[in-house]
Amino acid sequence: MTFTYYFWYTLSKILARSFFSFRVIHGKRLVEEGPVILASNHQSYFDPPLVGICSRRAVYYLARKTLLDIPMLGPLLPFINVIPVDRDGNDMSALKKIIRLVRAGSGVVLFPEGTRSPDGTLQRGKSGVGLIIAKTRAPVQPMRIFGAHSAFPKGSGKISLTPISVIVGEPIRFTDQELDPQSHGGDDRALYQYLSDRVMSAIAELELPES
Repeated sequence: MTFTYYFWYTLSKILARSFFSFRVIHGKRLVEEGPVILASNHQSYFDPPLVGICSRRAVYYLARKTLLDIPMLGPLLPFINVIPVDRDGNDMSALKKIIRLVRAGSGVVLFPEGTRSPDGTLQRGKSGVGLIIAKTRAPVQPMRIFGAHSAFPKGSGKISLTPISVIVGEPIRFTDQELDPQSHGGDDRALYQYLSDRVMSAIAELELPES
């Protein structure tokens, strides 16, 4: 973890706990060594750092390329492990970089839904995360965020200081048979969607404990 990453990681933790009563539930389940895909639902702009601060190690993130053009923020992003992606097209360079990082033993944060939910409910996952799973064969850590949509919903410029929690699920380790395209009629696209659907089902199963 570089100094710059550690600084923003620590600041994010302090802000999350101070203003949003942030808590991590079942944090001991996190895979902290070796390759892992941290797969979470997506409710707000807060989600990437919220998922990242759950882990004790530095992880990598995807973010749309246009964020690099924002003054102050843009130049900082490469120093906190953000990989820019062109969302207007099929950005294979970003995808290949993520695959290389995972294969090398890193943790990456991915949002299977692809974009923020408009109403906070879970959306169907896109096949892209399934492709990364198939190419890396890495374990997938399902995670679910509660409260971020209320705190900073899509399309709103207003932030509400409401509690936010992240629940960590047990890692999913797909079998060779599950990762074999022949198990899906030899259709790679069907395989990728199957893997994405499995991950979203695991995320949907995570619920806040009764208080």
